[in-house]
Amino acid sequence: MKLSARNQFSGTVKAIEVGAVNDEVVVAIGDETLTATLTKDAVTSLGLAAGAPVTALFKASAVILGAGAPGKLSARNVFAGSVSAIKEGAVNAEVTLTTPAGLTVTAILTEDAIKDLGLAAGSPAYALVKATSIIIAA
Repeated sequence: MKLSARNQFSGTVKAIEVGAVNDEVVVAIGDETLTATLTKDAVTSLGLAAGAPVTALFKASAVILGAGAPGKLSARNVFAGSVSAIKEGAVNAEVTLTTPAGLTVTAILTEDAIKDLGLAAGSPAYALVKATSIIIAA
């Protein structure tokens, strides 16, 4: 199956934190982890358990990029790294951030945001993704 989500990561379920309505699924992707919030029904129907192979997906439009050091945030997923590529467009640009562990996260930003943040290839940055924006496939 081909998908339009630019951010697709194969990993394994590291842990599931059970909640009253939703569960948090922690996925190990190499040396990185990410957290996804899924309904209990989704966790059950996917047959998720620790050690299960999964793919975590999120659209580039769900990624927020920042420069400098992040403060306290509600986003469960914060990936620190450096800008490895910027593909400029007329209004928006595709920005790729690479973590020290080699994970690449792609974001869509306006050209103005890139200028305001001072982003360029090699500049330090971080990517934020809310746990509710992550889709899990098993």
